[in-house]
Amino acid sequence: MMATGGRRRSSESDELELGSSGESEEEMEDSSEDDQENEAEIQRLEEQLSISAYDYNCHVDLIKLLRQEGELEKLRSARQKMSELFPLTEELWLDWLKDEIRMAEKASDRENVYELFEKAIKDYICPEIWLEYAQYSIGGIGQQGGIEKARGIFDRALTAVGLHMTKGVAIWEAFREFENAILGTLQPSAGSILTPEQQEMVNAQLDRIHKLFKRQLGVPLLDMETTYAEYEEWADEPDEFVTQVYKKAQQQMEKRKPYEENLLAADPPKLAEYQAYIDFEVKDGDPARIQIIFERALSENCLVPDLWARLTLYLDRQLKIKDLVVSAHERAVRNCPWIVGLWKRYLLALERHQAEHKIIIETFEKALNAGFIQATDYVELWQAFLDYLRRRVNFSQDSSQELEELRSAFSRGVDYLKQDIEQRFGESGDPSCTILQNWARIEARLCKNIQKARELWDRIMTKGNATYANMWLEYYNLERAHGDPQHCRKALHRAVQCTTDYPEHVCDMLLAFERLEGSLEDWDLAVEKTETRLNRVNQQRTKAAEKEALLTKQEEEKNVQRKKGRSEKKAAKRAQKQALPGDKRKADQEEWGAQIDQPNKKPRAGELEEAEEEDMSAECGLFGRENNTRILETPALQKQKAAAAARNKVLHDNSKDDLTVFVSNLSYSIANPEERLKEVFESFGHITDIRPVYSNRGLFRGYCYVEFQEEKAAADALRLDRQELEGRPMFVSPCVDKAKNPEFKVLLLESVMIILFF
Repeated sequence: MMATGGRRRSSESDELELGSSGESEEEMEDSSEDDQENEAEIQRLEEQLSISAYDYNCHVDLIKLLRQEGELEKLRSARQKMSELFPLTEELWLDWLKDEIRMAEKASDRENVYELFEKAIKDYICPEIWLEYAQYSIGGIGQQGGIEKARGIFDRALTAVGLHMTKGVAIWEAFREFENAILGTLQPSAGSILTPEQQEMVNAQLDRIHKLFKRQLGVPLLDMETTYAEYEEWADEPDEFVTQVYKKAQQQMEKRKPYEENLLAADPPKLAEYQAYIDFEVKDGDPARIQIIFERALSENCLVPDLWARLTLYLDRQLKIKDLVVSAHERAVRNCPWIVGLWKRYLLALERHQAEHKIIIETFEKALNAGFIQATDYVELWQAFLDYLRRRVNFSQDSSQELEELRSAFSRGVDYLKQDIEQRFGESGDPSCTILQNWARIEARLCKNIQKARELWDRIMTKGNATYANMWLEYYNLERAHGDPQHCRKALHRAVQCTTDYPEHVCDMLLAFERLEGSLEDWDLAVEKTETRLNRVNQQRTKAAEKEALLTKQEEEKNVQRKKGRSEKKAAKRAQKQALPGDKRKADQEEWGAQIDQPNKKPRAGELEEAEEEDMSAECGLFGRENNTRILETPALQKQKAAAAARNKVLHDNSKDDLTVFVSNLSYSIANPEERLKEVFESFGHITDIRPVYSNRGLFRGYCYVEFQEEKAAADALRLDRQELEGRPMFVSPCVDKAKNPEFKVLLLESVMIILFF
């Protein structure tokens, strides 16, 4: 009996029957408590997704719980919502499809399953999903046109994954089994004779199977010798042409076999091995094989933007097939939505293949909500979109709907960067006002509206750009090309007064302009203004140089004093070591008494080194023995002890790489790294050890090793990568033996650069 929401509930009589069959009340209570906990967790996950819809792991956890609880309607809704935001993995799709297949009873339900299969095959090129799709279609051959529909799906599957060297053979064999089953239905019963029409149907079916063998044997696949042996047994006398095709395909397979062996031996995600395989196929030049190796690589490296960029670039320049190109771009931005370059290429591809204006607008709006990681990404996106709108305008007309749309978009873009982006990132991302500059050029050159261009440049200069020579020269060039000499002269005079970075350059430009355009009075005024400005600049530079020289001299004097002070301290220590043992003991007692009198007194910065050395001397004793007298530990001594302990401790055992994660970019000020990181990581599994790394002075260096008891816990802990901990993004990465994986050095260097920027 199905209750609302799809969960199966037992009636009271059922519960009594279950209880009488051996289920104790305690077990039933435990089960009820588990149900309540799961319901609470489901509610929590749903609330979390209402706040942050792009939380991938939250979607996965919710789907897992709903499937476990049997909440079928909620489960279907959760899967649909996730599929709208993210491409689903092969495992998620297969679970969804199998659940829907089990529930499909009516003809309309079967159509819904077909639609779901069509969505699934668009996310990734997955042989398992295609095989499931083809086998499901066989179940509908009893309906009208069912056989042809199943054949069509098998043919599409062969086109999509039939070239897969290791998994494509399953599709080929399933297709041949399907055709052989149809042939069996056409064979006559014992003792009967076929009519001419029936014999024609049998011959046609035999021809289909023969063509399938021919097609398959022409494709380089692993273990293709077995397929050829089946063909020899089936055909009695193999066709000579088929044999030649088979031998040629076998040669191609041998060329690719080393790459396949490298993939089998490598650990996921096998990016380097796939890159080498892609290079080989691109050089070989077969478009179909290039696509299939790209798809295989992306199935394991779907979050590598460069791989998507390389695929889409190849399709844009080589194949130029609309459906194929646009689909690849759409999948690229679904997998890596935070990469602005993929969105820009997507917009260009849509325009290149003459997509509807409405679709391009919708794609741009999706890109704005993609969540880029820096302000400049939004500037690039707006520029790409504005370029598209500009190409739609016919500027031979004084006014048009496209021109007004372009101006409206420019205005919206400027406001968006000023309001939304500055609030989010604390910067505009466009300090040079490149969008306003482009708008001004379009108004001046294409719209012949120099007055509007001057208004835009006035906005640019009021945004803090009036002190830069290059900005004034940009405006001057615009006036020179589309304005008049009066405004050119005015711009250069203002540039001379305002420029602070390269005043000589704008002064030269003003004089050069007056040589060509000005009268004697204009020349005299220009000379007077430039000389006055340059004299003032030289005075300012002289004062700045004098101030710099004074600061340098003061710093040198301080360095001399510090060196002198260190020398005096060293001399005093040498004299102290030469004193009698009784004198030394007396000095130690006096120091002990002073520390008792002032227990909270801390050594000053200049005394820190001295205090540390004295502590070590007291600890070791005057003659190298351990002193039994209790010694007050200074902060320097405590740090030194911690550093010594860290040096004596093995930081990491390479044999435990699979059990360990490397955590970096942590705050140096964490008081107790072991306890703090235990709180963060203990939810993933039992932690056997946490090993922070300290400097020689006992200071925490911001990274450590966290070792788990199980490999799964270490793998799950990687999900905390980039999560904030005490105001800093925490980097969580797998431990890699650099001797076995040289490419890790490059990745490590990139991580260090990221840490430095943070």
